[in-house]
Amino acid sequence: MNTNENPVLICEEDYRQLKQYAGDGADNAMSLAHELGRATIVKDSELPADVIRLNSRVVVQEEGSNKKTEFKIVMPPFADISKRKISILTPMAAALIGFKKGNVVSWKMPAGLKSFKIIEVSYEGVQ
Repeated sequence: MNTNENPVLICEEDYRQLKQYAGDGADNAMSLAHELGRATIVKDSELPADVIRLNSRVVVQEEGSNKKTEFKIVMPPFADISKRKISILTPMAAALIGFKKGNVVSWKMPAGLKSFKIIEVSYEGVQ
């Protein structure tokens, strides 16, 4: 996912929801469990607006290119790629959760390890 240079912030409500999906992969640096294990949990009202959480719309730009991608991170039942809603269980969403605008995040893709800069973050509320 990312190096440990960037702090991971998760609000209490998201942590409660995500914990049930995290499984037992805390030793795998490319897992949701790993990210949750190193996260700082904050009160919902204390989470900065530019931090990615469930139901955030995110724009990322691939490092080394101008390619931008936009999507919304949702719980698995609400995923719909045709509407650009991706499940928190996807490697991309798990890599981004808890990071903020301006951070550079790396994750493993079929073509190898890729790095993306978070360009925009907006919270859209529930599905």
